[in-house]
Amino acid sequence: MWKFLISINKKLVWAIPLMMVAGYCFGTNVAPTTVKALKQWIVPFTFLMVYPMMVTLNVRHLLEGIKNVKLQLLAQVINFCLIPFLAYGLGLYFFPDNSYMALGLLLAALLPTSGMTISWTGFAKGNMGAAINMTVIGLTLGSLATPFYVQNLMGAKVDMNVILVIKQIVYIVFIPMVLGTLTRTMIVKQVGMPEFKKTWAPRFPSLSTIGVLGIVFVAIALKAGQLSQNPAILWKIFQPLLIIYALNYGLSTLLGRMLFKRGDAIALVYGTVMRNLSIALAISINAFGDRGADAALVIAVAYIVQVQSAAWYVKLTDTLFGPPQEGKA
Repeated sequence: MWKFLISINKKLVWAIPLMMVAGYCFGTNVAPTTVKALKQWIVPFTFLMVYPMMVTLNVRHLLEGIKNVKLQLLAQVINFCLIPFLAYGLGLYFFPDNSYMALGLLLAALLPTSGMTISWTGFAKGNMGAAINMTVIGLTLGSLATPFYVQNLMGAKVDMNVILVIKQIVYIVFIPMVLGTLTRTMIVKQVGMPEFKKTWAPRFPSLSTIGVLGIVFVAIALKAGQLSQNPAILWKIFQPLLIIYALNYGLSTLLGRMLFKRGDAIALVYGTVMRNLSIALAISINAFGDRGADAALVIAVAYIVQVQSAAWYVKLTDTLFGPPQEGKA
């Protein structure tokens, strides 16, 4: 079973679009009352999505993040001073009549870094330590900042309860982070770190993938009726996403080449381009009522762009930054 789940985690490029198609078919061929009943699965899928990711995340790296101040600081400047405002502007331009789709674009931009940051940095032979630091720092800062960004940028356009959003972030991020840290500590204590890294660490992300696919299925099923009536909306969603990711890759690549060695530059790219779409998806559905499904649709489509672009970028890293030196990141 574990091999099957791990194989799915490695094939998200195909798994997520297939789950979107399955959600669409379900949503257009099943009674509306049955489709709405899917909402009861949102909380279980959310926990299954976030908790396993936290088990493999070593929060002790948060303190180590200050070791490379220049790299970490630049990553967070891009993540919180540039990309959210780019997403906000594009959201207003592309979705002038649907503030909740604009909200989805903003939520995707506000939660940087995920397990993908670490994985793709590793595939590209970048600086894994720096990527882990960025993941912990970005996730923590993004979770704290999201309610305030949304309130100030979108508060007049969407029906938002700041306290509810904060509670959802506590439930979705910080409680799983505490439970994940405790689980990690217990397992390491029992089997040792080498065995944890060899046997247990690869398993948890595969469990998280089940949650991701479940949430994507629910998000698309809930919006299937709207998609069937207006399929062109998918292309309208793709356009701002392609712009954001293209500009993000371009800027981070340029700064990485100018300011850092190969390993750090690759970590900068994946530490700023990869967004924590899982948490953004969960917040959009859990904290914004029925209209949150509009935001969730945008975030679900972002999965396709993010995973596919990350895979392509790995193939370009040697061309952009040169081949890895023996014994160095």
